Amino acid sequence: MTAVSALGAIAMLTALAFAATTAERYAARGRLHELAWTQSMIMFAIASGAYWSAGAVGWNSFNFRVFYLFGAILNVPYLAVGTVALLGGAELGRRVHRVLNLVAVFCAGVLLVTPMRGAVPRDGLPEGKELFDLGPRIMAAVGSGVAATVLIVGALWSAWALVRHHRRPAQGAAPVIAPGRLAVTNVLIAVGSIVLSLGGGFFTGADREVGFGIFLVAGIVILFGGFLVSSPGRPIRRRPEPPAELDDFYRELWELSAAPEPAATEAPV
Repeated sequence: MTAVSALGAIAMLTALAFAATTAERYAARGRLHELAWTQSMIMFAIASGAYWSAGAVGWNSFNFRVFYLFGAILNVPYLAVGTVALLGGAELGRRVHRVLNLVAVFCAGVLLVTPMRGAVPRDGLPEGKELFDLGPRIMAAVGSGVAATVLIVGALWSAWALVRHHRRPAQGAAPVIAPGRLAVTNVLIAVGSIVLSLGGGFFTGADREVGFGIFLVAGIVILFGGFLVSSPGRPIRRRPEPPAELDDFYRELWELSAAPEPAATEAPV
């Protein structure tokens, strides 16, 4: 197995584990950001599978189109939808999510029919500017650039608000794990997104394809680590309210005997 195949397999399996975790939470709670992150991780796994196949059999028109669509165009916007839903509220998140679903179908159609300028190089990491005209490259610039900016800025802004005010900014849901722990989650999300955005930019020539895989694995592992940091600990135990018919004396005894309410704990993503 080549280094590219090994890195692609690690990234694909990590993304599938991530998707399974977020899908389980979405099935239990039905929250939009968990659905969006599940969709993103499935797309990430598909793109990583295309990268893996390039290490096994070389690049071709099919696996590069799959890689470009799900890796360069679509997966980061779905991560960003999760950020929008958390910080801007569920209603705004639903509107953006519906629009993005339509855009995703359009982008898939464009990638399916857009002719390539020439044959895809079998070895190395092909670049969209060498093979596609302006349309797919604009979609990739918006998908990877604008969406990544939303994700990174949103995560850092949320981390700052949690550290300073112990709450999420704007209309997002109130944090239900310790604010410091949730801030660490947001910082890891920002760092993982930056690593993914850098890709193989620090590498040139024959090392670029392997360098991209290293950044691919590092980014998804950091993102998954941030998600796991946000995982809830013990179930929430809230202090019961005293029965209404108790007089003041017994009501005071009830409140003294009740366990204090711990800080609420629930994952943000």
